[in-house]
Amino acid sequence: MTVRALMDDRRPAWPAREFEAKLRDKGTSYHIYHPFHVMMAEGKLTKKQLQGWVANRYYYQIAIPVKDAAILSNCPEREIRREWIQRILDHDGCDIGGIRDPGGIEAWIHLGQAVGLTRDDMTSLRLLAPAARFAVDAYVNFARRQPWQEAIASSLTEMFAPHIHQQRIDTWPEQYPWVETEGLQYFKNRLTQARRDVQHGLRFTLEYFSGSRALQERALDILQFKLDVLWSLADAIMLSQCEIEIQGAKQ
Repeated sequence: MTVRALMDDRRPAWPAREFEAKLRDKGTSYHIYHPFHVMMAEGKLTKKQLQGWVANRYYYQIAIPVKDAAILSNCPEREIRREWIQRILDHDGCDIGGIRDPGGIEAWIHLGQAVGLTRDDMTSLRLLAPAARFAVDAYVNFARRQPWQEAIASSLTEMFAPHIHQQRIDTWPEQYPWVETEGLQYFKNRLTQARRDVQHGLRFTLEYFSGSRALQERALDILQFKLDVLWSLADAIMLSQCEIEIQGAKQ
């Protein structure tokens, strides 16, 4: 459906508060409820399974600034670009005007080292499951090909992220005491960064998609797509780790 068709919808748009509530209600589909993440929170993953999750999620981490760069390249609005570019700096890091930050990708590599992987294990992508690559690439391609406004709306899964980050900070030291606690810095950083990002992305989505009920429903569908990407990524990781466990048992 074209943007014009979405705008021509005659149904009354939901009030901003109701629209936001419907967006937040999508959190029931967040991957924190995926069986693999439930097992992780309960301390039921083996060392190899946790390592596999970290290694596969690394591909998602390095895709985030690529996705955000795609949004910037499609966006003609200077003010949006000025605010959105911070997301790239958060993950790629920076050394600008005396401000030095190694960035979230480097922090995730440290997480990998904290669970017993080497830097090369991570950066070589040799542990990456094909289905995990497919899920992440689908998200990057969405950001490249769809209108930048829709790509911004897809980022709103960050509304649900601080809870899962805090959960890992709280549970991993007890559930996985062999993980070096310094490696949890990525999760600590994202508690602040994700909340800041949500303020911007949510404000824009509530305003841009408020023109009609159909536009608002489109935003909900986009958010569901991103949730499905994250769920599919968790599926891919869980299945790949189960296969590794089965192969190990046969040897």
